[in-house]
Amino acid sequence: MLDVQDVSELLALRGPEQEELFARARLKRTEIFGGEVVVRGVAEITNQCRVNCEFCPMRRDNTRANSGFRLGSDDLVDVAAAIKASGIDVVFFQGGEVPQTTRVVGEAIPRIRKMYGDNVEVLLNLGNKRRDEYEYLREQGATSYILKYETSDSQLNKSMRHETLESRLECLHDLLDLGYRVGTGSIVGLPGQDVRSVARDIIFARDLGVHMCSVAPFVPAPETPLAGHPGGDVELTLNAIAASRLVQPSWLIPAVSALSKRVGEGQHRGLMAGANVITINFTPEEQRDRYLIYGRERFVVKRDYATRLITQTGLTPRGSVFLGTPIGAVVLPVPESCDRS
Repeated sequence: MLDVQDVSELLALRGPEQEELFARARLKRTEIFGGEVVVRGVAEITNQCRVNCEFCPMRRDNTRANSGFRLGSDDLVDVAAAIKASGIDVVFFQGGEVPQTTRVVGEAIPRIRKMYGDNVEVLLNLGNKRRDEYEYLREQGATSYILKYETSDSQLNKSMRHETLESRLECLHDLLDLGYRVGTGSIVGLPGQDVRSVARDIIFARDLGVHMCSVAPFVPAPETPLAGHPGGDVELTLNAIAASRLVQPSWLIPAVSALSKRVGEGQHRGLMAGANVITINFTPEEQRDRYLIYGRERFVVKRDYATRLITQTGLTPRGSVFLGTPIGAVVLPVPESCDRS
């Protein structure tokens, strides 16, 4: 079993040794998942947030300056219909951390499940909530939840999020206890981080016993305290993806859009480093530009781009692994051109 020192050494690899690391990660991915990549459809449901994270343009201090939005239950059902029409069976709702999302999402989930004939993974990323709220959403039909700790360094976590790491962990334990398939993840490139800190993050996620784990490079965003901080090292992030695959081969590991925001072919390289999830954005266009996760110039993954990306890596799109969706169940069209808008 790999430890922090082992992972630290993997994170430092470059050149031919790095390519060998990526090949090992791809082999592990193939052993568990074959040549498949899970395709999700995401809608961002609100840009309002009660938390004041140093790295996020939707932080609480920016609320008055931002053009806020919050989708209603009918909107979520409409988005789910568009996701279903694209042949995707992972309906993913994410948004800022506000209490109102519990009711809105909870009211929509049974209608979405009925639309899919109950054969759907409902994945949420809505921040910290009380245990009874997680329980309510689970009873309504939510199946999976992502709650990123961002960094396992408790002091750095507090300085970046102005909340305790312990409060995040309590929520993660509640989600696992309630039977959710749980994802978490970290950011590479936060102030004061080093390679060993990134290695600890990966081992920390393994020890939590989660089912999914992401690694994203830090993206400096305007109108935040970290606007002038350097972006996260993409090579280190890619190595962290590959190391994560070796640490826990059964994880779902996304090639996140932040990789393509940092470098043009970042998500392609993420898949080549062992990632096995791509998320397509279905947020209604009138709200999409107001979801300022990396600022107004973020990278938005659309269906044509995702299709081309998957084809270029030689992988096959598939549905939810948690539903046991058969191979080839997700059929994305072959585009004439790559849509990167």
